[in-house]
Amino acid sequence: MQPTIGFIGTGVMGSSMVKNLLKADYPVVVYNRTKQKADAVVALGATWADSPAAVVAQSQIVLSIVGYPQDVEAIYYGEDGIFSAAQPGQILVDMTTSTPTLAQRIAKTAADKGLQALDAPVSGGDIGAQNGTLTIMVGGDQAAYETALPVFEAMGKTVHRFGAAGTGQHTKMANQIMIAGTMTGMTEMLVYAKAAGLELEAVLNTVNGGSAQNWSLANYGPRILAQDYTPGFFAKHFLKDLKIALTESEKMGLHLPATLQAKKLYAQLVNDKQLGDDGTQALIKLWWPSAK
Repeated sequence: MQPTIGFIGTGVMGSSMVKNLLKADYPVVVYNRTKQKADAVVALGATWADSPAAVVAQSQIVLSIVGYPQDVEAIYYGEDGIFSAAQPGQILVDMTTSTPTLAQRIAKTAADKGLQALDAPVSGGDIGAQNGTLTIMVGGDQAAYETALPVFEAMGKTVHRFGAAGTGQHTKMANQIMIAGTMTGMTEMLVYAKAAGLELEAVLNTVNGGSAQNWSLANYGPRILAQDYTPGFFAKHFLKDLKIALTESEKMGLHLPATLQAKKLYAQLVNDKQLGDDGTQALIKLWWPSAK
């Protein structure tokens, strides 16, 4: 019999992840701060709970994916939070892109209470979440990882444990540093090609067939040409990730100038242009302000 999965956070990513768990025949109990965002998965068979604590009370494994580290703190340590109801033996998995420090704190609190905690941020955007092909980067106890692995495999294609608590988050920071380069490269490539009078769809297809091929180009380039700026991943959340990556880099004595420049560009998009609720591909609007 499949264990009951608790799932906190049914936004752009979470709702699709819940759907894939339901397809894999897991019973799923869900909570989201805005209840209506969980309506679609409840209609498909998930059970609604009124708080994170109520989710925990009905689940063997509890997954969460929310917006910011402060949201993670709230659902774990707040009134009616996860730790207020968690029982020894449960496995807690935060899949939010958060800080390694917070992941380590959660793991220590969990261990003190006889629980196991994993940090397991994901990459792949809304498309990966929908298709069940996410990349899942895990930190934490090996035994807990092995228990949770079938659950991860219902949502993802590439799953790897990197070590102790916090290493999943560190791996996600490495991932976001790489994406920062592909996103800035893609947008500047399109800006250049348009200024040169080239046919942009042909440029996309040609460039993506050569050594410049990358995920951002293949998935976000066509959206830009279709003027589709709906979020596969919110620009405001990517800015948050870049800030975390740079903070962690400073702690290690690293200077990452390209990532710093990407952070400045996304800060312009999110803070100056107030476009944080657009997808990351909206970075092109810094050059094409008339883009809808």
